[in-house]
Amino acid sequence: MNNGKKRLLGMTLGQLKEAVAEIGMPSFTAKQIADWVYKKRVTTIDEMSNISQANRKKLNELFEVGIAGPIEAMRSIDGTIKYLYEVENRHFIEAVYIPDGERATLCVSSQVGCKMNCLFCMTGKQRYTANLTCNEILNQIFALPEFDKLTNIVFMGMGEPCDNLDNLLQTIEILTADYATAWSPHRLTVSSVGLRKGLQRLLEAGEYHIAISLHHPIPERRSELMPAERGYSITEIVELLKKYDFSHQRRLTFEYIVFKGVNETISHARKLLALLNGLDCRINLIRYHAIPGVPLEGIDDAGMTRLRDFLTANGIFTTIRASRGEDIFAACGMLSTVKQNEENKNN
Repeated sequence: MNNGKKRLLGMTLGQLKEAVAEIGMPSFTAKQIADWVYKKRVTTIDEMSNISQANRKKLNELFEVGIAGPIEAMRSIDGTIKYLYEVENRHFIEAVYIPDGERATLCVSSQVGCKMNCLFCMTGKQRYTANLTCNEILNQIFALPEFDKLTNIVFMGMGEPCDNLDNLLQTIEILTADYATAWSPHRLTVSSVGLRKGLQRLLEAGEYHIAISLHHPIPERRSELMPAERGYSITEIVELLKKYDFSHQRRLTFEYIVFKGVNETISHARKLLALLNGLDCRINLIRYHAIPGVPLEGIDDAGMTRLRDFLTANGIFTTIRASRGEDIFAACGMLSTVKQNEENKNN
């Protein structure tokens, strides 16, 4: 995919100013380019009609817009669409479009594979390959056929956002900047398992929503599901979160996949309440989507409802995430794994 040209999609206004200065173009051209790329969403430099033909030629020699559409799409009967994108070196990532009434959410990936190796996650089985560039993260959004319908973006697709924090924060800067899409940060959610090096920086960088992958209230048991617990315990994460204000528009959510015989009892719920005591937060219960070779099971609807009602009645607003796209490789990483395996067999 790489033709040696730099990609304009993913550059901040400051970076665009540096780029045009290097090739002898006036500084105001950077704002024009940002307008074409981020607001008008052109796909070629030749479409930038208020930039002189000579300057467009200069740009074309060194740059491209850098938008590449998805190479495959799987559509669910419930309206969910899983898109497959190709990135550098013939690797593949997923983005999932989830329409829901007046809301439309896009779940965006931040890495090829993942280092976290959570037991229940297909992406972790791929292992880590690469961080996505800012261009590759934004491309999942700007190349989306349903871009104009989007109301929310969640960074909780393939990869750990805190493990690619520089590119993630640059992506958020562009999405929220006046020179680009000018989205409110409250339309964005960043999910993390909680990494010592990145979480505090993430919390201080902006007012977007935060989602923490919890999945078990007991650190020793959580580490069996999530090896990242051994590096930065959920108890330490909770103490850090207590230093920040989530009482206004900014929202803090704990994601909790419910597994049969692992974390689903009222006893587990009481430990959850004790762990999160003093935090202004909510819990999002998630049905488990089985993946090959993993000895975990979900629980029935009655069990999910019982857990939700107990937690809500005892002071933490709790929801059950609606299962979406179960007929199209619902688990994150499934489609890209199939595609990558096909690619590897052909080489």
